[in-house]
Amino acid sequence: MRVFKFGGASVKDAAGIKNVVKVLQEVGHEDTILVVSAMGKTTNAMEAVVDAYFEDKNKIASTIQEIVDYHQDILNDLFPNTHHQVYKEVKALVDEVTGFLAWNKSPNYNFVYDQVVGYGELISTTIISSYLQEIGISNNWLDVRNFIKTDNTYRDTTVSWEKTQENISKINRGILNITQGFLGSDDNNFTTTLGREGSDYTAAILAYCLNADSVTIWKDVPGVLNADPRYFKETQLLNNISYREAIELAFYGASVIHPKTLQPLQRKEIPLHVKSFINPKNNGTTVGKGVGIEPKVPCFIVKKNQVLMKLSSLDFSFIVEDSISALFKLFHEHKMKVDLIQNSAISFSVCVDNKFGGLEPLLNQLKSKFKVVHHEDVSLYTIRHFDSKSIESLQNGYEILLEQRGKETVQLVVK
Repeated sequence: MRVFKFGGASVKDAAGIKNVVKVLQEVGHEDTILVVSAMGKTTNAMEAVVDAYFEDKNKIASTIQEIVDYHQDILNDLFPNTHHQVYKEVKALVDEVTGFLAWNKSPNYNFVYDQVVGYGELISTTIISSYLQEIGISNNWLDVRNFIKTDNTYRDTTVSWEKTQENISKINRGILNITQGFLGSDDNNFTTTLGREGSDYTAAILAYCLNADSVTIWKDVPGVLNADPRYFKETQLLNNISYREAIELAFYGASVIHPKTLQPLQRKEIPLHVKSFINPKNNGTTVGKGVGIEPKVPCFIVKKNQVLMKLSSLDFSFIVEDSISALFKLFHEHKMKVDLIQNSAISFSVCVDNKFGGLEPLLNQLKSKFKVVHHEDVSLYTIRHFDSKSIESLQNGYEILLEQRGKETVQLVVK
């Protein structure tokens, strides 16, 4: 049993979907389950629908229409017969979104977000499943929400493993299955999401529960590189990475592998392959049981749009366990992910990710108890297996606000 995951970039248009077929034909699709993301930038477009719902309801119709038009172009390219059943199926999904927005009474942004945004995945898999049938590849479309059960922490939910295992064990392995990434459902059958880029995690959940032989994430890069080519000119392919090393890279923010993906795979020693959907026969990168990283070169990870805060006690008293415990309670309450910590006797510096917009209320609370200096829009660079040359490459041209160095890892917060 194999699990293949295709991201939004791989299915952004009709040509991309046809290339997915080419990949399946080259590497085979027996005993395989496909996990597919929303097409292209559809998740961003769905987020715009949610924003319109809360900020200006007059914009909802036009924002949804943009999504309809985008998918309509793809449908027209794949299915010249406009009476094909898939047109009705996609329209029914769009009608569900508009219907929900019409009857919803909940003011909870995160709840509404999860009910709306996941339709990107439902539409993409509906189209791809129909196209595979059209060209003679039999497959079974699955609604992943019937299989992955979670709590009701919308937008960043936790998997209920026992229920999920029971559901997934019922999947028919004898046919090519296609399902959605990113999604689950709570005990009331409301849609939940696993966090942005959560489709990799979906693939790992399915693999774990199915005792799969492998997971392959198909990307537009040759595999896992030692740096993000969007920010670094020279990059190098990593051929092999141990689970431990990959978890370290993911923890620090390496974008190729979702942080939660590796844990279930490591528990059952299921190898993870990261391969190119452009050159599917190339080896790519394998993450598995083993030692370290090959080749052993410095690995650069950057997280943009971070916030650096330096907190000092107002009365020069020590910042000790009680203070730190209270601080982390506040970070948790405001959904601020902590990426770096540095403290002295009377000060505490922390670099956080403000992805849920909780900074302003957090600062108001902190300023009542601490002297607070903060810097927004900073970047956090992490170098694994650093050497002097790799550090020098980042020190030129940046203002370094904070540096933290360990045996194998150095982190720099720069402006």
